[in-house]
Amino acid sequence: MGILENRKAILVGASSGVGYGCALRFAEEGADVVAGARRLERLEELRADAQKRGFPGKIIPVKCDVANETDLDKILNVTIKEFGKVDILACIAQGGLYQQTYFMDTTPELAEVFYKTGPIYTMRMIQKCMPYFQQQHYGRIITCASGSGVSNTPGFTGYAMAKAAIMAITRKASKEFGKFGVVTNCFLPVIKNDVFGTDEQSAAAEKATIAYSPVGRLGDAYEDCSPVVAFMASEGAGYMNGQFIGVCGGVQMLA
Repeated sequence: MGILENRKAILVGASSGVGYGCALRFAEEGADVVAGARRLERLEELRADAQKRGFPGKIIPVKCDVANETDLDKILNVTIKEFGKVDILACIAQGGLYQQTYFMDTTPELAEVFYKTGPIYTMRMIQKCMPYFQQQHYGRIITCASGSGVSNTPGFTGYAMAKAAIMAITRKASKEFGKFGVVTNCFLPVIKNDVFGTDEQSAAAEKATIAYSPVGRLGDAYEDCSPVVAFMASEGAGYMNGQFIGVCGGVQMLA
């Protein structure tokens, strides 16, 4: 029996990286997952991957642009239509990953991209799911931040601003919703190919991160990160609220 058996989940950002790995793990642990992302073909591959592995949870792909309010409504509506409820909300998507700039090069327009595809959609999805969580007096909200939101590493300005805002959202939600049986927690991953691009500068950044890591490697989304996120989504995490968990091999030490 999996730790998420009979649970119904929304996971936004499931087409690659951490989101893909966590969606697979949710299905393995028994959750039925509405998986949202812009690339529908990748979501279909995710569903086929879970079926091939024989995982008990069902994955339903939904094409979703997190900057589009109508698409956010759609992913919730599909969940309620298919399953009648939602128990878990995991907001993992973040746009603008390959538009990294230093402070003086960050335009308002670029910052807006990061905010719309990070903290703003996260806030809106929480607001949309909360009536269902309150009604059943149960819910698990999982947000995704980054060491960029707490570190002083140069560059990544718009990304860092957005991730710091997501951490603030996590704090506020955990304070306001705990009384309804809803806990909100955040994980901060350092996972291979999650942020790093393919150009020479990105390769150098990846190499530097590996050199800085106490374990000497980058994590794998499915093997290293998803078991932690699955626990955060489980009944066993009912007394963990407002916490920030680095799944990073020690690159981010938050204490």
